[in-house]
Amino acid sequence: MAKYIIYFNQQWVGDHTSEWFQSRGPLSRQVVEDMKEAGVLVFAGGLVEEIELAFGSDENGVIGGPITTFGEFLGGLTIIDVATDDEAKMWGAKVGQGCGWPQEIRKFKG
Repeated sequence: MAKYIIYFNQQWVGDHTSEWFQSRGPLSRQVVEDMKEAGVLVFAGGLVEEIELAFGSDENGVIGGPITTFGEFLGGLTIIDVATDDEAKMWGAKVGQGCGWPQEIRKFKG
């Protein structure tokens, strides 16, 4: 078994109506439930969208404010533990379909 991260950058979400976002909630929650039932879910969650509320750290400790001040930044992530790349791709596709925006899938080292 290997762990994979399935994630999206906030900028990949796109502009949608509040009704559209509300329609995605049940679909996304169902994918998480399916992962739980399959025994592959390690963690899933979205992040606060306002990047200015983030804070970073450097070699001297915590610094004020986000490190990312422009460009893309992480919007949410799911970590799964599966046997094959194909399984990871399958779950990544399901997450993307549930959310309604693209996801990237990457294997953890080790």
